[in-house]
Amino acid sequence: MAIAVLQTSFLQDLIRWPAELADRLERGLLAERDALFHWLPILLGAGVAAWFLLSDRAWTGVAFVALALAMASIVMEARPVLRRAVLVGALAFLLGLGAAATRNAIVAAPVLERPVVTVFTAVVEAREDRPARGQVRLLLAPDAGAALPPRVRITIGAKDDVAASLIVGDRVRLRARLVPPPVAALPGGYDFARRAWFSGIGAVGSAIGPVEALAAQARGDGFRQRLSAHIQSRVEGPAGGIAAALATGDRGAIPEAEEEAMRRSGLAHLLSISGLHITAAVGGVMWLALRLLALSPTLALRWPLPLVAAGIGALAGLGYTLLTGSEVPTVRSLLAALLILAALALGREAITLRLVAAGACIILLVRPEALIGPSFQLSFAAITAIVALHGHPRVSALLARREEGAAMRWFRAFLGLLLTGLAVELALMPIALLHFHKAGLYGSLANLIAIPLTTLVVMPAEALALVLDSVGLGAPAWWVVQVSLDAMLAMAHWVANAPGSVATLPAMPNAAFALSLAGGLWLCLWQRAHRWFGAGPLLVGLVWAWNVQSPDLLVTGDGRHVAVRLEDGSYALLRDRAGDFIRDQLAEAAGIDGGMTSLSARGDARCSPDFCVWTMQREQRIWTIMATRSSVRTDWEPLVEACARVDIVIADRWLPRGCNPRWLKADRKLLAQTGGLAIRLDSPPAIDAAMASDAGKPWRSPPTVMPQPPLNLNETRGPRRTFSDNGEVARRAAPAP
Repeated sequence: MAIAVLQTSFLQDLIRWPAELADRLERGLLAERDALFHWLPILLGAGVAAWFLLSDRAWTGVAFVALALAMASIVMEARPVLRRAVLVGALAFLLGLGAAATRNAIVAAPVLERPVVTVFTAVVEAREDRPARGQVRLLLAPDAGAALPPRVRITIGAKDDVAASLIVGDRVRLRARLVPPPVAALPGGYDFARRAWFSGIGAVGSAIGPVEALAAQARGDGFRQRLSAHIQSRVEGPAGGIAAALATGDRGAIPEAEEEAMRRSGLAHLLSISGLHITAAVGGVMWLALRLLALSPTLALRWPLPLVAAGIGALAGLGYTLLTGSEVPTVRSLLAALLILAALALGREAITLRLVAAGACIILLVRPEALIGPSFQLSFAAITAIVALHGHPRVSALLARREEGAAMRWFRAFLGLLLTGLAVELALMPIALLHFHKAGLYGSLANLIAIPLTTLVVMPAEALALVLDSVGLGAPAWWVVQVSLDAMLAMAHWVANAPGSVATLPAMPNAAFALSLAGGLWLCLWQRAHRWFGAGPLLVGLVWAWNVQSPDLLVTGDGRHVAVRLEDGSYALLRDRAGDFIRDQLAEAAGIDGGMTSLSARGDARCSPDFCVWTMQREQRIWTIMATRSSVRTDWEPLVEACARVDIVIADRWLPRGCNPRWLKADRKLLAQTGGLAIRLDSPPAIDAAMASDAGKPWRSPPTVMPQPPLNLNETRGPRRTFSDNGEVARRAAPAP
């Protein structure tokens, strides 16, 4: 009898528990009804992310689950707030899925099948000058009969006389070496192939020989180029490149050393035309227009001058966006500025999380691929953190204006900037670790000086200098720009070189990033005390990322370059002649902020010009690894024997079937399927692949075109290499067949 009573009580509790949970959710959502709209872009973005992260079969199944939830919510009779929340959330998720799939179908275009050298005729669609690197980058639309992708990106030496004079609309003929858009070389690395897919770029390459101009058409970028050149002629050195970037968005004249210093000091956002610049342009023009119009008593009494000034500011922002190339971050910032001006015109509170959510929804519906890029994530994370911080009652009360002395007002302003900087740094840290494997630690302090200097001194002085140049009186204003930017660059270098200025970590696990993101959103978007529950996942995600173990081996997707973690935590490179670009990629993936030594220089590695064999001890096990160092062919029989004596073989070529190492054969066949590898040899050993999350996506297996049989650039003639009896690599004089 007692057992029957207990069973009945358990079943009653089991039935009652879902109803009690639903009632509690109903009460909680009702109390937070003003914050529910803030979650709309989150659910919309979840649908977009599902399309990018899941296979076609998986996201289709998830879509049916969301549809079932939406249909179930319709028939719910009680709990109206919960019913609407489930319905809207499920529909937003489905809308995000549909937006991503639709966008993919719109941008779908063929990609070059494999490397080729070809001659073709094309029209210039866009031009990017890179004088700091001595290059001009052109986006070309080849003729329909060229059997090439609809868009190709070509790099040309700036010394080419024709290239120096090309503008948008010109028709050119050139010979170029083209390759398919490169995929990420390592797990967690930058995937240009995905970006190129959504930009319609099907090939990249460089011109061979001079470019021939056939006809000149429209002159779309002429003014922008002339303005950039004029600014660089008035402001000397690297400061001139930054001044040009602030006015036109052209960053090509900024030397790499200065860009790196700005990145390490947390000031790189100043070089990209985004929210700060649009705000300064729109706000400055609006303020100036309001002051000038108010000088007329008639206008001041009869016209709604704030609305007129807001309209003039909107036109200024639109013109500034068009001038700087209408890049996605700039368009996004302009959209936010227009929403703020519209709120002011309607008499509503201008800057709220609801406004941020509306802007994010528009971007995700129009350009859903922006969600997975760092620009979108950094911009909206920063503005969300700022609005949430200043919307908190205690913070707003602390920073509110009041009757007090000038010293106290300046202290509150400084405190506001410091708190804002710290909040932004904390919000951006997970994103920076995910995309760049590094995060600046002194960025908030550097921005305390750099942001006011840029918005209150540099940009107004530069605008004034351009106006005064029309009458030949701009020199004093240009001097202010020169001195201010030189001071900012000096500060950037000082902060970048300070001890511990940058935290570098290996690739951040997706689960750690998801925890940090969920915790940060929970912390920012809810309004009541339970918002602080988000601090737990945020800190767990950051601690998890901070304690990720560096990989023991890093292998690039082509199998040519290998980085080996040594006992002291530093890394050694397989190939001594690896370029700076590869070295930087390997250093980022390894989570180090220094140089790499040569593997062949170490006494425990046996290396020849063609092969290296070395051992690594991890947790009571000794691993033996062999890797190729050249593209010269090798006799199969000794190679097969050597494979049997090692645990891992890494090669930039196809290895014979008989080559069977004890654990892993990472040759061209495998790497073509996996991309770059990050290998950890601790027990149990694990492998991360660059292409694991994108398997089956259209940029991994796109439709292809091919203008002609490619030049086989890897095929070489020369002496073979083979293994000697003791396992070392020896050279044979026999020619290759």
